[in-house]
Amino acid sequence: MNRIFHARIAWYQYFLLVVLTVNVVGALWCKYILPAVLLILMLIVVIEQIIHTVYTVTPDGILEISTGRFIRKKVIPISEITAIRKCHSMKFGRFSVTEYVLIECGKGKFVSVMPVKEREFVELLEKRLTDYIL
Repeated sequence: MNRIFHARIAWYQYFLLVVLTVNVVGALWCKYILPAVLLILMLIVVIEQIIHTVYTVTPDGILEISTGRFIRKKVIPISEITAIRKCHSMKFGRFSVTEYVLIECGKGKFVSVMPVKEREFVELLEKRLTDYIL
């Protein structure tokens, strides 16, 4: 059975939504139709990516990273995963701006994911990785 993990929404995604919305309203208020339409399209794409980002771990040893309908899925065989680390970006003392899971798959290839249930996601990947090795 496939195990699906939804993505956590980061603070900068909320910030991007607010900035795009304010710009759309401003462009419509000033009657700049073409920029408003382009900003609305960007807003739709961003909302689509935020809502439909999922990480699927299949029983046959595949990790699928889907970031919405407009972008192609990334398919990573779990057997190719060499390291799984929890990382922080820009730490200020004990506070970090963003926390994410960094997956190294192959030589020099990295994928960062932000699942809601981070611990369960990492434990499942490590379990499937050890099952594959044995």
